[in-house]
Amino acid sequence: MEDNLTNIVPTNVPYTYKLLMENIRDLKNKYSFLQVGSIGNSVLGKNIPYIKIGNGSKETMYFASIHANEWITSVLLMKFIENFCIQYVAGGSIYGYNARELFSQVSLYIVPMLNPDTVDLVTGFLKPGDPIYENYRFISNNFPQIPFPSGWKANFNGVDLNLQFPAGWENARRIKFEQGFNKPSPRDFVGYGPLTEPESLAIYNFTLAHNFNLTIAYHTQGRVIFWKYLDYLPPYSYEIGNYFAQSSGYSLETTPYASSFAGYKDWFISAYNRPGYTIEAGLGENPLPISQFDTIYKENEGILVLGIIF
Repeated sequence: MEDNLTNIVPTNVPYTYKLLMENIRDLKNKYSFLQVGSIGNSVLGKNIPYIKIGNGSKETMYFASIHANEWITSVLLMKFIENFCIQYVAGGSIYGYNARELFSQVSLYIVPMLNPDTVDLVTGFLKPGDPIYENYRFISNNFPQIPFPSGWKANFNGVDLNLQFPAGWENARRIKFEQGFNKPSPRDFVGYGPLTEPESLAIYNFTLAHNFNLTIAYHTQGRVIFWKYLDYLPPYSYEIGNYFAQSSGYSLETTPYASSFAGYKDWFISAYNRPGYTIEAGLGENPLPISQFDTIYKENEGILVLGIIF
């Protein structure tokens, strides 16, 4: 069984966009019940894929790597898809729940790499001398306090994609400008308005086109689950968050004020009054080493399954 678990999605190498797309192709070829599509394109024209597993009427959505140096979260979601598929075919269980019953209960949409352009920067796929790499370096030179390229979170345009959503965007702008992030940067620049960047607009429109009862945005690091936006209290959001915390050992917390605006979670909660979570997986300095993967997966498999159930 262990050999099966590792036969498509590797968990010991930098996870580039090219590797992601190869893995999606191979998973689809092996597991024909998976549905694969696109939510849109990145600044540099890369297709941003989604994978759908399950055929239930309830819709749920998880996404990862909105920040480039948090790319280990893409591996987490891809390995979860593979493990779910293995157990579905075998008639087995995942985190103690029958995979075929889960499959019939939910349509789970997973967007494993929302920010593919700059994942390729942080993983080392792009090399010095490449014009794209040098464009990133040009932006980074204005922020010498941020290590390059390891500190890069933003998209190709130097906009932080998780500061792009219409939920207190003006507050986020004020806070980040006061912190000195008032122009394209490796992180924390909100852009010139909400939803100006194609990646953020793509996940926004994808959400509008569906009826997600719950969403999870995966980040690193801190072993923390953020569950709230301002005073919104979607039904059962705290209770579900507590189940997530118990299964993972992560702490359930409210977002610090300076980071409380313009994120995807913030918009989803305010727009739909449904549970939305930001999960900060793992512990250390981003990008977390791939050697942490096994621990991160073990901590988060329960969340990924419970998110389907609720």
